Amino acid sequence: MFLLKGFHFIFKVLRTVILVVIMGSILFIAYRGNQPMNVSEVPAGMTYWQFMADRLDAAKSVVPSRCGWGMMLSLAALGPIYSLVYTDVAIFPQGKLAKFTAPDPDIPKDVAGAKWQEVPDIWWHVVDHLSWTMLGKPAVHGCKFRPVQNAERVN
Repeated sequence: MFLLKGFHFIFKVLRTVILVVIMGSILFIAYRGNQPMNVSEVPAGMTYWQFMADRLDAAKSVVPSRCGWGMMLSLAALGPIYSLVYTDVAIFPQGKLAKFTAPDPDIPKDVAGAKWQEVPDIWWHVVDHLSWTMLGKPAVHGCKFRPVQNAERVN
């Protein structure tokens, strides 16, 4: 009986911790998405959500249309994986993942050994830069999205 109550208590604590982590992550993403992006090429003051709205609008005008939507799906599918890998490589440049990861300008510099409380901001930096690289940079080949509009025109 005591063992059963102990497992029940541990389950409730784990469930609560998981819910808090999920809700905290959602709040962090919502908050950071409403802050100006930290990419120098993005129009001044443009938030991540404004950027994504602009890119969704730009994807509608790309010919062939499957190209624009393919880029959006690529970001949705690969962005989370790349952002986690690049964050790990930035914080642990001598780690196992770093040995198998090609150099990329989207990997933050000078954050090796960052404290745990700095990791969410480093991760968001990577998300901003990956999103810009995949959807915002003018492409020489591949999908040719129109240039990013100013933040005032997006709203």
